[in-house]
Amino acid sequence: MLTKKLFLFFLSMVPVIELRGAIPLGMAWGIPMWQTYLISVIGNILPVPILVVFARRVLFWCATWPKVGHFFQKIIDIGNRKIGKLGSYELLGLYIFVAIPLPGTGAWTGCLIATLLQMKLRPAFCAISLGVVTSGIIMWLASSGVFGFLSLFA
Repeated sequence: MLTKKLFLFFLSMVPVIELRGAIPLGMAWGIPMWQTYLISVIGNILPVPILVVFARRVLFWCATWPKVGHFFQKIIDIGNRKIGKLGSYELLGLYIFVAIPLPGTGAWTGCLIATLLQMKLRPAFCAISLGVVTSGIIMWLASSGVFGFLSLFA
């Protein structure tokens, strides 16, 4: 069981999969829900400070590469264009973006957005972490069949 819990912990750190894949897997393996939730949320949040601090440097460094630099420069340019549109709602927008459990909307992408918005570590970490916690609750409800049960009343 410890091996499965460790696998779940590291799986929740993987981009794209994150806790959106770890929670249903943990429940399928029979790991108690509270443990699955806690392991997945902690594993998903753990890389966030490192990503927020270093993603900008890595992104700009990758933009200097000869053959693929234009791809990374496009990401930087899109981010710079979007900064002005968010205004004072950037924290709320980041939280909502991470909280919605859809492919490509997790903590890793949230860190990239925070980097492009040039957000400070503490507010970005708080918004992304709250989004991960909320997303985990939504995934727990979905994995438990709560949403399927509610559809009976529609």
